[in-house]
Amino acid sequence: MSPESQILQQLPSVSKILQKESVQALINLYSREFVLEGIQECLDQLRAEIRSGRLSEQTLSERIAFLDSTVRSKLEARLSPSLHKVINASGVIIHTNVGRAPLSPHVAETIEEIATGYSNLEYNLSVGKRGHRDLHFEERICRLLGCEAATVCNNNAAAVLLILNTLALGKKVLVSRGELIEIGGSFRIPAIMERSGAILKEVGTTNKTKVSDYRDAIDRETALILRVHPSNYKIVGFTHRPQLPELVELARETKIPLAEDVGSGLLFPTSHPFLREEPSVQAVLAEGVDLVSFSGDKLLGGPQAGIIVGKKKLVDAIRRNPLMRACRVDKVTYSALEWTLIQYEKGTYEKTIPVHQMLCADAEQIKARAERVRDLLDSNVFRIEIKPGYSLIGGGSAPEEQIPTYLLAVTSGQRSVNELERGLRESTVPIVARIEDDQLMLDLRTVFPEQEDTIISAFAEIAAG
Repeated sequence: MSPESQILQQLPSVSKILQKESVQALINLYSREFVLEGIQECLDQLRAEIRSGRLSEQTLSERIAFLDSTVRSKLEARLSPSLHKVINASGVIIHTNVGRAPLSPHVAETIEEIATGYSNLEYNLSVGKRGHRDLHFEERICRLLGCEAATVCNNNAAAVLLILNTLALGKKVLVSRGELIEIGGSFRIPAIMERSGAILKEVGTTNKTKVSDYRDAIDRETALILRVHPSNYKIVGFTHRPQLPELVELARETKIPLAEDVGSGLLFPTSHPFLREEPSVQAVLAEGVDLVSFSGDKLLGGPQAGIIVGKKKLVDAIRRNPLMRACRVDKVTYSALEWTLIQYEKGTYEKTIPVHQMLCADAEQIKARAERVRDLLDSNVFRIEIKPGYSLIGGGSAPEEQIPTYLLAVTSGQRSVNELERGLRESTVPIVARIEDDQLMLDLRTVFPEQEDTIISAFAEIAAG
């Protein structure tokens, strides 16, 4: 008999493990089937290590002695959620990788009330009959924007897909070559158009497109003119893009609908210096565009959603599209979206919606917060400087704009900057920071004030090793 076979015989049987009082406690806590799976996984792992020669008889005895604890840890790890709350100290306000726009804590109260019971999602309480779920936001957003109709789906890619599939299935859609964009997650306009069943007709060139290019491309098969927000890139130099009134005039003249994807969801024109180049939904509609689509979780500051506003005839057609059922949102999204729009109606959104609070935060305020955190960190372990820097809006919004801020620049004589970054990322509440010039940079613009003490505690844990 080989040494491996002799060691394998030392493994306890499943029935013997089940007799242990601690394992019976696990069964009472979970279920017999679930605990059995954990036991079998642990035994399979031990067998694999023995057969590969990585486990001695003595080590095996030690592992068997703590097998019940190993099973418990394995089961707890399996049941632990993979989605965690993190602290965003990167300075990117609309950070797609960490969930884009954070919602106000007050939204949670609204969501809890709706999500933990029944609601009038599709029930018209006034007449006692079935209603439509868009009722909970359409009138409000139409009042805000002065548009005829509105509908909502699960994200802006779906909104573009629905517009194309509804209005241009099997027909041509005119798009400037300079607007055939790709943004994060491989969202490509040509790919979306192909899946929608519409036929892409490119007009103009990458850097220069004139209204005459659109006019010359129109034929009997043309069903839609689409204008796309360039999002996270910009063409500069020898360029030309038709003014929106030119395309509106062409659309009216040819009776071909004009749709614009404004992307970032800035509702109103603003005097904010870092949003001056960003198109607002209200301004685009005022120019006479037939349909406008945008995201709910970018500059709007609400939940993930794709919002379509514009002419009633066109919105109603989109709402009747069978694909709308596949793309519609649930009661949780409606409740969060309605709360967000109420803030705009009240005129308090800059004070109550986190994205706008962060956008409006003064650099000197952030500096004062950074100084407080610096003074509470262990100066024997960490070297901390307060340095001027820049925050970014993110999410494809105003990609070239840099908002002045102050950064906590942290280094340590005991740990590398990569070890510091990993330590924050693996702390009890993960903290996302960035590395620049071999320093760990934390921008408190994107950190809620109540999270500062958590950051201080995380550095204390790192200092303690």
